[in-house]
Amino acid sequence: MTTVVMPQLGESVMEGTVVRWIARPGQHVERDEPLVEIATDKANTEVPSPASGVLVETLAKEGSVVPVGAALARLDDSSAQPSAPTAQTSTPAAQARPSAPPPAEVVRASPVGRNVAQEHGVDINQVPGSGAGGRVTKADVINYLEKGATGATQSELQPPVSTFPGQKAPTAPPPPSQPPVAPAFSQPPPLSFPPGPTGYAGFGPVAISLRAYKPPRYTPKEGDQSIPFDQRRRLIAEHMVYSKVTSPHVPCTAEVDMTNLSKLRGEWKNAKETGGRAPSFLVAICRATVQALAEFPRINAVVQDETLILRKDINLGIAVETEKGLLVPVIRKANEKSVLGLARALEDLAARARTGKVTADELSGGSFTVSNPGLKGNLFGAAIINQPQVGILRMGEIVKRAVVREIDSEDAIVIRQMMYLTLSYDHRVIDGVTGNGFLHRVRELIEAAQFTL
Repeated sequence: MTTVVMPQLGESVMEGTVVRWIARPGQHVERDEPLVEIATDKANTEVPSPASGVLVETLAKEGSVVPVGAALARLDDSSAQPSAPTAQTSTPAAQARPSAPPPAEVVRASPVGRNVAQEHGVDINQVPGSGAGGRVTKADVINYLEKGATGATQSELQPPVSTFPGQKAPTAPPPPSQPPVAPAFSQPPPLSFPPGPTGYAGFGPVAISLRAYKPPRYTPKEGDQSIPFDQRRRLIAEHMVYSKVTSPHVPCTAEVDMTNLSKLRGEWKNAKETGGRAPSFLVAICRATVQALAEFPRINAVVQDETLILRKDINLGIAVETEKGLLVPVIRKANEKSVLGLARALEDLAARARTGKVTADELSGGSFTVSNPGLKGNLFGAAIINQPQVGILRMGEIVKRAVVREIDSEDAIVIRQMMYLTLSYDHRVIDGVTGNGFLHRVRELIEAAQFTL
């Protein structure tokens, strides 16, 4: 008998959520055949079977959070092939069928339809299928949601109760005299988080003990849509709240003249190495950031307990927006890559992040992050630090503006391509002189535009 345990799905991953069981009790699986899909704060991963045999029992339910090393299932590997049924005994699959979840046994659905239903907590058994043979499609699930179908109710969308360090959990409010309008979707099972070094064991959104101000509660009304957080959104929320509570964020902004870099990109486009495709502004900014981090090693660091660890390697995280939320793939040893090397690595990681093919290890281990929210309508803003890093650089929109420049010892108004860069740094360990010095150096490198391919 083999016990299947939760594997380590990344250097910083300590637990995962069981999304779905691919194999069912009583089913024979081959070695390395997908057994279960696990979601972490980094990515969704299919865990393969460690041996050939019959899946005897699943020990972790779908939706449950399992720490690394904990048991997931038991596998009977005493025989490499499934035993043939006899007149006296039924097959293992038949014996296990009563306990297998009905959606996998009864309901036919497209993979996209199942994912949409799962993300919104919808029982796919209740969704009428319009596809061939009653197959449930994505459109069926969306139509079902729009009609206000309900699963398990959540009282007034009450957020999970958790606290900041040193605070007491608030008392739960008394039940309303009238039952609240049921939300459109069922609430995913609650998650539990082990306390970290600081004692924080909360779950975002974090509840705060307040003495005077009480935020108003809203009771959903007919026609409203109540969308509980899916697993990734919960983890993003937890991370963002934890970061703001942990790190005193200080933003500082620099106005950067991108005109010379724009001209350099024109030269890159004509270079034979690029094949007519010039590396993007983002790539050039990453190159400037990497060089500045080498000169300001205190920014290329992580905080662990009450220790600042200066990283030797510059592992640059690049924030990428996907359909399921923000991901930050990491370019490892970015300080050893040329402009073209950074461009190839960034293009590959971003494409695989958007298609769900990036691995958990490629989403962990970053030492600094660059965020590019987009080129339209984004003048400037301050991003939230990606813990346990100590800084994040956020790009703004590149626009032509009238600026004053000295030409032939005379002030003149000229049109230049300008952009705001904002650095958010952790004031626990980064002082203003260091933070501002780093940002000024990034600006100098970009405006000089002396990068080689």
